Amino acid sequence: MTINNFRVDQEGLNRFFGPLESKIMNILWDGNESSIKEVQLILEKEKPINFNTVMTVMNRLVDKNILTKRLEGRISLFKPLTTKEDFINNQSKKLTENLLDEFGGLVVNH
Repeated sequence: MTINNFRVDQEGLNRFFGPLESKIMNILWDGNESSIKEVQLILEKEKPINFNTVMTVMNRLVDKNILTKRLEGRISLFKPLTTKEDFINNQSKKLTENLLDEFGGLVVNH
């Protein structure tokens, strides 16, 4: 899984994901395999959010190979493909490699 956008001006997971994507990923990393409705109910503790919005974002995370989705009856269950620690480790490694490829020794100096 490769995240193509790194936002220097953001913090935490928002450097890799949009704000809603970050919240959804934290929910899934903190818990077990979850349905869209379960994630929506957790998000709604903060502010109201439409089911279809949550569904769209979660399905896009599947398309980006960040989440996996499986059917259990008529319910789709989602879970991250990697742990949060592995995700951050892999993305940090790729970012560092890209910086070294582009700027070489200057990166090492800093």
